[in-house]
Amino acid sequence: MQRRRSAPHTFEDNIAAEKAKLEAQLASLKPGPQMDALRKKLRQLETASHMSEWLSSPGL
Repeated sequence: MQRRRSAPHTFEDNIAAEKAKLEAQLASLKPGPQMDALRKKLRQLETASHMSEWLSSPGL
C-alpha cells in the first residue's frame, strides 16, 4: 500500500501556519505566564520569518 504524499510545504508556509495557530490560542488566553510564553514564541517565529526573507533575498 502506497501513501499519497501531499505537496511539500515551504519553511515560510510552516511558519505562517504555526503563527496562525498560536495567534488563535493567544486570543483565548487570559493574561499570565502562558500568554507571555505564546507571545515569546510568536516573536521568535517573526524573527525566523525575517531571517528567512533576508537569506533568500537576491542581494546576498
